[in-house]
Amino acid sequence: MDHLVPGSKEWRIAEAVTSEHALVVGHPYIDVWEAVKPASVGIAAWPRVPRGRDWKTGVCEALGWRVANTGEAWQRILDSVHSYKDLEPQLLGRVEELIDFVTATASGGA
Repeated sequence: MDHLVPGSKEWRIAEAVTSEHALVVGHPYIDVWEAVKPASVGIAAWPRVPRGRDWKTGVCEALGWRVANTGEAWQRILDSVHSYKDLEPQLLGRVEELIDFVTATASGGA
């Protein structure tokens, strides 16, 4: 789940899932952009954007990127990722957790 941030709409939906046959995982980032290590993109840190403001627009403005084209910004970020080492461990951990759950279920385990 994208945006699994405490108190968010997604967080409340995830809390309601109680089946042992379902696993809800998510990352703690406002947007998946933030799961890319800043150094990989060539920045010191992801800008802080005030709550209630569109995060992608705020990031683009703070970094001096074209605000009207967040698709271009996303492509710029994607072009900066060359391996899993360019991603934050919190994102990778959620992906591994999901793979483990699906694999165990498929093989008859937990």
